[in-house]
Formats: sequence, structure tokens, C-alpha cells
Amino acid sequence: MPIDVRIPLSVGDIARRSGVAVSTIHFYEAKGLIQGWRSDGNQRRYSRDVLRRVAIIKVAQRAGIPLAAIKTALAKLPSDRAPALDDWRQLSTSWRDMLTDRIRSLVQLRDQLDGCIGCGCLSMADCPLRNPSDRLSQLGEGAVLLERDTTADLRKGSDDE
Repeated sequence: MPIDVRIPLSVGDIARRSGVAVSTIHFYEAKGLIQGWRSDGNQRRYSRDVLRRVAIIKVAQRAGIPLAAIKTALAKLPSDRAPALDDWRQLSTSWRDMLTDRIRSLVQLRDQLDGCIGCGCLSMADCPLRNPSDRLSQLGEGAVLLERDTTADLRKGSDDE
């Protein structure tokens, strides 16, 4: 007997079918990632397309996509149907550059990690090896070593003195 896709699902049904906790479903709804409504008996109900949206949220979270970016992407999808393959392609394409940048940053962090904590001082402002005389402050604010390779800039600065 085929499933009547017009019959809404309870929060427990969505949680069980999607493999997440009921509290996670409530959290996603509170954050505006999914939408439901209250039945005449004051119980939460969801259309079946929410299952696909929860699957997309789970995949995106696993890839490290921030919830704000997931919400923005899901808001661009039609609300009257489950996201289709073309919708997924559009979402994944928009997240690809973000993931590529994150991968680049993580590889750079991995490659520089030993140098950052090798001496044990954990101080980028006072480290005589990685940032002598706080030269990095001249290159900008924040973690400039993570943003670009500044080793050459530091060597150049030490040659000037």
C-alpha cells in the first residue's frame, strides 16, 4: 500500500525517520531551518519535505557549513515541495568555495602548527621565532599567519634592520 504523502508527520516521526533527536528537530525549527505547524490537538506537525531538508542540514553541518549559511541557502528553496536534485546541486555549488577556503586554511594551520607551539610559549605577540618585535602587527589584525604565508615578510623585515 503506497504512503499518502499528504499526511503530515509528527516531530517524533521526523526525528525517527531522519535519525536525529526530537530536541534537534525543535532546535532546527527555532532557528528557522525547517517549518511546522500545530495541529488542532496542539501537536507539532511537519510536511514530508522536512525529511529532505533535515538530511541537507545534516550533510551541511557535517561538512562544517555554519547554520547561518545553511539557513540562507534553504530560504532560497521553494517551500511547497521537497528539495530536488537541481536544488541540491545549487546548494552544494554555493558551498564549494567556502569549503575550499576552509580546507586551504586547515592545511595551512596543520603545516604551521608545530612552528606555532614548538617552543611552548603560545604567544604570537612575544614569540621571538614566529613574530620577532611583533612585526606581524604591521601586516594587519588577527591571525595574519593563518591568512597568508608571512614567513617571507618576517625575513624581509629582519633583513632591513
